[in-house]
Amino acid sequence: MAGPRHALVTGTSSGIGAAVAARLLAEGWRVTGVARRPVTMASPHYAHVACDLSDAAARRELVASLPAATAFVHAAGILATGGLDALDAERGRAMWDLHVAAAEEIAGALAPRMPEGGRIVLIGSRTWTGSPQRSQYAATKGALVAMARSWAAELVARGITVNVVAPAATETPMLGDPGRSGVPPRVPPMGRLIRPDEVAAAVTFLMSRDADAITGQVLTICGGASL
Repeated sequence: MAGPRHALVTGTSSGIGAAVAARLLAEGWRVTGVARRPVTMASPHYAHVACDLSDAAARRELVASLPAATAFVHAAGILATGGLDALDAERGRAMWDLHVAAAEEIAGALAPRMPEGGRIVLIGSRTWTGSPQRSQYAATKGALVAMARSWAAELVARGITVNVVAPAATETPMLGDPGRSGVPPRVPPMGRLIRPDEVAAAVTFLMSRDADAITGQVLTICGGASL
C-alpha cells in the first residue's frame, strides 16, 4: 500500500469500532477515530475527533476537516427494532443518517484522495437480507451493500477496494440498546455471540495486501446462522 497507513475509523468509543481501532494500532497503523464520546487509547498513533454522525451539520463540519487517509472503516451504528405495525419513523431516519448518509459523505470526501491500495470497509449486518422486526435496520444495512458494490466498480481501476463485513449478533453494548426492547438477539448456532475482535480481524484482513483482489464483496461472520 502506497504511503503511510492511516485509517479513519468511526464508532471507536465501543464495540466493533473500538476493536478495529485497537487491532490496527497493534499492526502499526495510524488511526483517527470518530465517535460522540471521548476516547482514549494507549497509543501515540491514535487521534480522536468527537462528532455525532447522525447530525447533518456535524457531519458537514467533520467532512470539511478530514485529513487524507489510506483507509476508511465505518463501524458506527445503532439499532432500533419493531414490527411493521409499530415502526418509528424518527428512529428509522436516525439509523439511515448514521449508517448510510455518514458513510457516503465520509467516503465521498476521502476516496478522491486515497492512493492506490486504499481501502473502504463498511460494517454491515447479517440481517441485510431481511429479518423480522428489524426491517428499518436491515434496510440501512442493505443500502451499505448496494453502495459498496457500486463504489467498488467505480474505484477498482484505481486499485481501491470496497467491501462489507456483515456479522451476526455481536457482543457489543448495542445489544442492550432500549431501541431493541422486546426483540432479543439471536444467538448463532455455534452457541455464542460473535466477538468484536473476530470482526476486527476480518476487517484487518480486508485492509491487507493479501486482499488486493477482493472488492465489492460481503464477508458474513455468522457462527452458522446463515446455514
